[in-house]
Amino acid sequence: MSAASTERAELATLEPLRAEAARRWRGLVLPLAAIALWWLVAHLELVNSALLVSPAKVLATAWEQVSTGRLWRALGASLAREATGFLIGTAGGLLLGAFLGLSPLFNRLVGPSFNTFKQISLFAWIPLISVWFGLGDVAKVVFLSLAALVPVVVNTCDGIRTAPPALLEVARVYGFTRWQTIWQVVLPAALPAIFTGVYLALIYSWLATIGAEYLLVSGRGIGNTLIEGSEHFRMDLVLFGMVVIGLVGWSMNASARILERRLARWLGRST
Repeated sequence: MSAASTERAELATLEPLRAEAARRWRGLVLPLAAIALWWLVAHLELVNSALLVSPAKVLATAWEQVSTGRLWRALGASLAREATGFLIGTAGGLLLGAFLGLSPLFNRLVGPSFNTFKQISLFAWIPLISVWFGLGDVAKVVFLSLAALVPVVVNTCDGIRTAPPALLEVARVYGFTRWQTIWQVVLPAALPAIFTGVYLALIYSWLATIGAEYLLVSGRGIGNTLIEGSEHFRMDLVLFGMVVIGLVGWSMNASARILERRLARWLGRST
């Protein structure tokens, strides 16, 4: 192979990597522009400094929160609640969604009630939960479990019901039993939809974590950091808390997307 051919092959290999890097950099344009505008407005004092503090002030607050360990304690408490509620809600959602998708009788008995239940706003449960479970961690975990439950149930049920008829026909021709059809045909076909439900449950439970900490104010958490900043009119603390919440949510979303791509490749190889 000539040197020119080798060079063209190397360029062809690097082109997808460059395109991917370009796409990632484009995603940073808006955040960097927002930070630059924020710094300019604060520097020129176009807005009352008590309402919009400078990025330098927020960085100083961030260093204070990190160095004193207050950030890690608050974030650890929030993530522990989020993980507990997510796991409980996801486990219950998978079980209920599987029964609704696999059993026509169970769907006729429970389906209408669940369809009514999912129409109720999540935050409408706050008064009832606070009366039954108080304002502590148990109430927050119950609230987060409800947030994670609904998307898992809906996507699991839909994924099971939409199993390709051609695959079901092949299973019938080969004489699969009902359980063999479920485990070897229906559930693998439903996995993408199930993963979508779990992904949504992860995102919803994190959003609900902040809402629960803001409305059920007892205890420690990143939501309570926002409350503290608001009560003491410390906009630097409020903005710092918002940045932390956004970064954690972004990390969860990125991790879920990576797992989704790996699952898609695994399903492709299995097929």
